[in-house]
Amino acid sequence: MTAHHGDPDPRDHRSLHERIAADLRDEIMSGDLAPGAKVPSTVQLKERFDASNATIQKALQLLKDEGLVIGRAGAAVTVREHRQRTMRPAAYMAPAPRGEPFRWHTEATRHGGQARSTLLEVAQAVPPADVRELLGLDDGETAVLRRQLLTIDEEPVELVASYYPADIARGTPVTENRKIRGGTPTLLADLGFPPRVSVDRVSARIPTQEQAAALRLPGNLPVLRTLRVVYSDNERPVEATVMVKAGHLHELQYEFTPDSPVHPGPSNRSQ
Repeated sequence: MTAHHGDPDPRDHRSLHERIAADLRDEIMSGDLAPGAKVPSTVQLKERFDASNATIQKALQLLKDEGLVIGRAGAAVTVREHRQRTMRPAAYMAPAPRGEPFRWHTEATRHGGQARSTLLEVAQAVPPADVRELLGLDDGETAVLRRQLLTIDEEPVELVASYYPADIARGTPVTENRKIRGGTPTLLADLGFPPRVSVDRVSARIPTQEQAAALRLPGNLPVLRTLRVVYSDNERPVEATVMVKAGHLHELQYEFTPDSPVHPGPSNRSQ
């Protein structure tokens, strides 16, 4: 393992305890410090980073606040079990079979835990500019918004805002303030708009005030923002969703084949 020292890098303006926490966080997320493993002792960390006891404790406290490690002063600090989740977005694009729950619930609980979705809002709203572009809406034009908070074992994991063209949603359960059995992919398929292609744009961002509060995020750790547009037949966009999750607790897994076609939707033409 590469040696680390307390001497500041002029290009890194973070305090030493933040830099130490960043290195340890990376080892937790990459699996070098596995779930349930003991974090090196304070003595070991002091030597490795050429730092004081107080600085090491501040670094460990950051990781505790983030939910990555557990322990108390004077006791061993360990990596929390099942902290980082690998999500496979393509796994819950398809409509759920009849009588089955929304595929996100199945995917989210593959490694245990109780998944739940809470409907926060259903309203007519003007989407963000990038969503309007993907749905082909004019400036100021509204869509039907459905906002949800997804939790696992009562901990918030994802804030979701889905937008639907008004002509598709009008007069359907999409506009009703209640959950949709099987999720919107199943409903859209029933309405004659089966999902054919899903295109994701993933970016890392500093959370907004709303996102930080809803996801109970500590500090300014980035979130993963996924902007997804779903196309039905004739490349018609039928749903655009903004999904935000804690970047230090999640990674996204996509699977491709060598001959996967490039979808000629607006997201590619605009590049």
